[in-house]
Amino acid sequence: MDSTSAREQALAAAREQALDAAEELFYARGIQTVGMDDIRGASGVSLKRLYQLFPAKELLVEAYLERRDVRWRQRLAEHVDGYEEPGRRILAVFEWLGQWFAEPDFRGCAWINSYGELGATSPRVVAQVRGHKGAFKDYLGGLVTAAGLPGALTDQLFLLAEGAMVTAGIARSTEPAEQAGGAARVLVETQRR
Repeated sequence: MDSTSAREQALAAAREQALDAAEELFYARGIQTVGMDDIRGASGVSLKRLYQLFPAKELLVEAYLERRDVRWRQRLAEHVDGYEEPGRRILAVFEWLGQWFAEPDFRGCAWINSYGELGATSPRVVAQVRGHKGAFKDYLGGLVTAAGLPGALTDQLFLLAEGAMVTAGIARSTEPAEQAGGAARVLVETQRR
């Protein structure tokens, strides 16, 4: 292995360590309460290397949201893909939300939380939030289309899911997923008639 690839591997490993620490701390405590020194301490990455990888905290927040988005959407799709019947796949989204809300470290939606903290001051955070929410809505739209249901149902299901996320984050309860899932079931069944 030449020195360039060894350096690149070391940088990639340090980046992942920093992102692991950032994700844990930002999600648990909020972005504004966590400083770069906190990330350094939790990750074991030197402050110099941390700023080499992420010259500004906003860039670290952006990378955290990007990486979390990929994993979040993958987990959702894996759950939904366990069902074949198109209408059932729509309802599986709400079932998965309930499982997510039940996780011991659930602190609400990372994108909604980030927007609440930084949406007024960070165009990068706004872009990440809009990208994530747009991708989620498009995913729901694909499920609606595959079920042969009217496209307008997508907006309604999206609002149910988003409302469940906000409410679950505040109430620390899985009930919002069950309630939204029940409403989604009524909407899907009504559209099938």
